[in-house]
Parts: sequence; C-alpha cells; structure tokens
Amino acid sequence: MTAVTSSQPDQPAAKVPAHYRFWPKRLPYRLTPPANSLWQNLAVSALRYPDKAALVFFGRTFSYAEVLQKAERLAACLHGLGVKKGDRVVLCMQNCPQLVIAHFAILRANAVVVPVNPMNRAEELKHYINDPDAKVAITTADLADELAQASDALPASERLSHLIVTHFTDAFDAQVQGENAPPAAWMAWLTTRHAPPSLSGGQVVAWIDALAAAGEAPQHTAGPADLAILPYTSGTTGLPKGCMHTHASIMHNTVASCLWGTGTPENVTLAVVPMFHITGMVSQMHAAIYAAATMVVMPRWDRDLAGRLISAWRVTHWTNIPTMVIDLLASPHFDQYDLSSLVAIGGGGAAMPQAVAQRLFEQFGLRYAEGYGLTETAAPSHSNPPDAPKQQCLGIPFMSTDARVVNPDTLQEVPQGEQGEIIIHGPEVFAGYWKRPDATAEAFIEFEGKKFFRSGDLGHVDEDGYFFLTDRLKRMINASGFKIWPAEVEALMFRHPAIQEACIISAKDSYRGETVKAVVVLRASHKGKLTEQELIDWCREHMAVYKIPRIVQFVDALPKSGSGKVMWRTLQEAEQTK
Repeated sequence: MTAVTSSQPDQPAAKVPAHYRFWPKRLPYRLTPPANSLWQNLAVSALRYPDKAALVFFGRTFSYAEVLQKAERLAACLHGLGVKKGDRVVLCMQNCPQLVIAHFAILRANAVVVPVNPMNRAEELKHYINDPDAKVAITTADLADELAQASDALPASERLSHLIVTHFTDAFDAQVQGENAPPAAWMAWLTTRHAPPSLSGGQVVAWIDALAAAGEAPQHTAGPADLAILPYTSGTTGLPKGCMHTHASIMHNTVASCLWGTGTPENVTLAVVPMFHITGMVSQMHAAIYAAATMVVMPRWDRDLAGRLISAWRVTHWTNIPTMVIDLLASPHFDQYDLSSLVAIGGGGAAMPQAVAQRLFEQFGLRYAEGYGLTETAAPSHSNPPDAPKQQCLGIPFMSTDARVVNPDTLQEVPQGEQGEIIIHGPEVFAGYWKRPDATAEAFIEFEGKKFFRSGDLGHVDEDGYFFLTDRLKRMINASGFKIWPAEVEALMFRHPAIQEACIISAKDSYRGETVKAVVVLRASHKGKLTEQELIDWCREHMAVYKIPRIVQFVDALPKSGSGKVMWRTLQEAEQTK
C-alpha cells in the first residue's frame, strides 16, 4: 500500500500556496511512494488480479498473469544474452502488448529501458545505440531494418549484439472483425510478415523464440535508487540527451498520476498516447499497471477506431493530445459512438481550444484537465485539479512538487502575474543528463536551499496559483504535442549536398498548432536544380516524419549578427507577422 501524509505543509499559514485552496480534498499534498522497483508493481497487480485483463489489442485480451509470465520469460532471455544490471536496452516500437511486456522485462532483468521514437530513421537511430552503449534492442518487424542499418553503420565496437524482433500479429488475430478490427488502411502495416534483417556482427532473435528460451531470469535486485528509464530529449544545440530517471522518480509520478486520476482496478484506459513518450509511459502505462487497470491499446491514432473502442470497451479514462479530441469530435460517424462511460479526460502537449473544452463539458459533463511536464520531470510537474480545471492552463504544481517563476537572468522570483522562467523541484525530477555533467549543471539552480530544474519555458502564475505558459526560453517547435528542436533538424538537413545553410523556424498550422518551416540557402552549384518538394522528400527519407519541414523557402542569404550567428529570431518574428 502507498503511505500518504495528511498533514499540512510545515510552513507559516501566510505562506501556504494559493493553489491549495483548489487542491482535491481527497488527496494529500505529498505522498510517500512504495520503496520498491517498478517491476514489482506488475508483480503485485498480477498476484492480486491474475485473471483480470491487463491489455486489450484488437480484441485479443492479455491477463495480468499472462503479461507477468511473458515478461519473466523475456527477462530470462535478456539475461541469457548477457544483459546485466544497469545495462541499457533499446525499446523501439509503436503501442502494442509487446511494448508493455518488453518494458517490464527489461526492468525485471535489472536493466534500463531506453525508449526510442519508432518514427526515427537509421541516421537518427545511430545515436540511440551508441550514446547509451546499448548492445540489445527490441523492436517490431516493420522497424527492424532501420535499426539494423543504424547498427551496421557504427564502428564494430559500438554495434548491437542482439536484435529481438516481434510482429504485430504475435499479439492479435489478423482475421479479427467488428468493432475491434484495425482500420483497413492499417492491415498491410500490421499483418505483413517481414523477413528478419541481417545484423552485422550480431544475431537477430524472433520474439516467439525469445519467449521460449531456456534459462531463468536473474534475481531481481533493482531498487528505488537504481536507474530505470533513459528517455532522450533534444535541446537548443547538439544531439538528444538521455534523461536519467530512477525507479523512485518514475514511481512517484506513477502513484501520483494514479491517485490524481482516481485510479482503481475498474479503470479502463484508452492507451493511444505513445508509450515511448514519457507521458504515455508514466501517466498511462505505469499508472494503469500500478492500479491493475485495463489498457485498451491503439498502435496509432485513428478517430473512428478510437470511437468504436471507447464504446465497445466502456473506456473510463483517456489521456490524450488535444488534436485527438478535436479529430474525434469532427468524425462524420461521431453520432454512432457512445462516450458516456468516460469519467476522466485530459492531456497536454498543446493547449485545448476553449470551444472544444466547452463542448466536452456541455455535451458529456467532462472537464478537460490539462497538464504540463517534461521528459526531465517524468511527465506531470503540473496538472489541473480534476474538479477545478482552468482552460488553456498548465494547472497547479503536482503532488510533492514546488514550482516557481523566476527572472531567467537574475534567478529571483517574480511577482504574481509577471512573466518569468518556470523552475521545478520535486521527487519526479530526473537525476541528470547521461554522460553530460556540463548540461546537468546548467539545468539546475539552487533556490531557497533546494535544487530546482530550469524548464526553459516562460510563464506566469495567477492569483489562484495556477500556472500559464506564455513563451519559450528554449528554441522549440510544438506540433500536435511533438516537440521538435530546430538544431537537430538543421543538423540532419546539413547532410544534403545542396544545402549551404539552413534555419528551422515554426509556422502556424490550423491543425497541428505549429509546423516546421525550413529557410534554406542552396550552394551555388545546386541553385535551380533542387525544388522545395524534392528537399522535403529527401527529409522524409532521413528523419522522423514529425520533424520533416512541411514548408521550404529558398533564400539568397540568412540574417546574421555581427559575430556571424544566424539570427533565427528575426526569421521567426517575420513568419509570425504573416
């Protein structure tokens, strides 16, 4: 059981945060999470509810006992492949039962999950193999070639030694009909049987063989202080950085998310937010496993499949990106779906339009609760109280969390209502960046005797203690909740032989909120020989689809400062005035 404190904060009444007036009355301000590993959350749920549905995938149900047994078998296989305590294992796939099983198998083997966006291409994937020194990766057959290409392109000492490959049909019946059936457009993607790739200097292992491997899983010795998850986040410069999360930091937000969303074993969650992403991983997957809830799993977004699954499985909880809700409400078949089972809906990554939030409330009695967090904070550092949300608002500091707004130059707290940088202190904050002590030191400050993480986001606090996002200190594009870092896209584009200079900025998009625009200077030898569409097509082959510039503008020169730096903000401001 989770021990929770019910005492009031140890501070004078005059300093009690304003937002405590809106705190859910059923919850304490702080909690003491279980002092065990994340793996044990699955073990306990399977012990209590062995026959209960843990996962549903296109009509195929996996009980908690089955998920536990498969994760144990896969952990034994990993152990047999030489995975030791603290080793990093790449996990690259869309939402499916195998992702959940593999995630917990890695934890069971005392190893560290490196979740990777399956939209990444080989050029991008190289970094996720060599930076964490991963020797084993687990993926789906449609992505295996990309990982093999990435590994083969590395020096021999940095390559993968084993690649475990599963097919989606290892987890569902391709002949499924009715409301559980995949969209027709997905059938080739989901059901095609791919030949295993060759892996230079390594071995490809089929999922079914991995689960049938002889041997036992190692003794489980991982504890709260051990590294559990190494998700990567990009920044203003350089390659993505690994965020070191321990079992304890993920455990806190797992339990807090469960309590905040009234998690019970009777919850039925629509698991459509990607579980390679920190929000889907923690607030959706880990919270559901901790509560022994049922997850109805979608590998990608499709509005009509979502409508059918919510109706058929009586989904009660749905964490999402606002564009998903907008899309579902716009379906021509919407009147055929029954959303009456939903009791909790919310998300983040982008602001929910006020008119849509109002429709949810008026038509279904649902208050859309927005939240805010980063990879560095294990998803939510802020969330709107379910019973007192404010629209287009980040919410209030999450359980056990202290957040302030400071002047980014002086690092002094600014008065209520004034803009400044949001800083965060709490048990969910990461331990630092993998192999990057310099970046770690820059990410933290000491404030009032405590260590605070600098979010890089600008915001303000209103009179009720609710936080609002106003701007970004960091250079970043937010397209439908996907964070895109211009420096990373620019670095990939510079590999094109025609590009002399490139600057990535955001452009307005009626659906995604923002989209990617590339302002490009071509080499003299290539002017007139490359079209904007040809460059976009090249980007599609070399980077994740959400990073691809949707707009390309060729120019003769980029604006530069006196020191020769590209003045990206000048281009951004010009774009915003269009």
